[in-house]
Amino acid sequence: MPNLTLADLTGEIQANVRAALAEDVGSGDITAQLIPAERSASARVITREDATLAGCAWVDEVFRQLDPSVRVEWKARDGEQVSADQTLFTLQGPARALLTGERSALNFLQLLSGTATRARHYADLVEGTGVKLLDTRKTLPGLRLAQKYAITCGGCHNHRIGLYDAFLIKENHIAACGGIAAAIQEARRIAPGKPVEVEVEDLQEFDQALNAGADIIMLDELSLEDMRTAVRQSAGRAKLEASGGIDESTLRTIAETGVDYISLGTLTKDVKALDLSMRLSL
Repeated sequence: MPNLTLADLTGEIQANVRAALAEDVGSGDITAQLIPAERSASARVITREDATLAGCAWVDEVFRQLDPSVRVEWKARDGEQVSADQTLFTLQGPARALLTGERSALNFLQLLSGTATRARHYADLVEGTGVKLLDTRKTLPGLRLAQKYAITCGGCHNHRIGLYDAFLIKENHIAACGGIAAAIQEARRIAPGKPVEVEVEDLQEFDQALNAGADIIMLDELSLEDMRTAVRQSAGRAKLEASGGIDESTLRTIAETGVDYISLGTLTKDVKALDLSMRLSL
């Protein structure tokens, strides 16, 4: 599946920001009304820790929706490494808008930069192996595309976006369809051209999926020896994805078996938000 780009996300970013502002601002920022409407201010946002940056477009959209007169000037861009105490961007405009938008803007930036930073950490662990690390659907509700974009900023890759753009045939699907070959055949009939992936739990199921023409075969918690066997037997006939029970201690060893992909739910579900701070000047 292709990676998401900002060009794919224009409408999504606008919708994300509308929802965030509705949640936070509601009927109006009553605290910001303490400040005279005509007062201008400037601000800068710094990171308190090293990170991989992601989410600039969401910050831009927050202030665009609040007040288009606010000027946002970036000192770094998505995908770049930033260091503790570095200024990420500056703001200039009405003080009310700067303060009203602060939390929504930083929420997006801290989450997406945290996601990108975690992705970069894992990508570095398998550097040089040729494997691609994939995200999963274990994302924050409503922010899946945002997190999946951030994953790409950190050097990892996107798995399927949802239940609609690719098949992932698991144990219960196989049982309900009457077997692996029958499930794959039905998938080809339902949605020709959509990628068909099958999850297998042993080499016998692997052989069935390979012979039935699966595009991708997910090796669910197979031993290292069995993964190596699957790589030899596949010989490029299908892409192979390792999944299940993988952590930092086993990641590189699994990558070195020769599988094409490793999928990791931890890339999006175990994210620590980046520590950011905004400093206002009147």
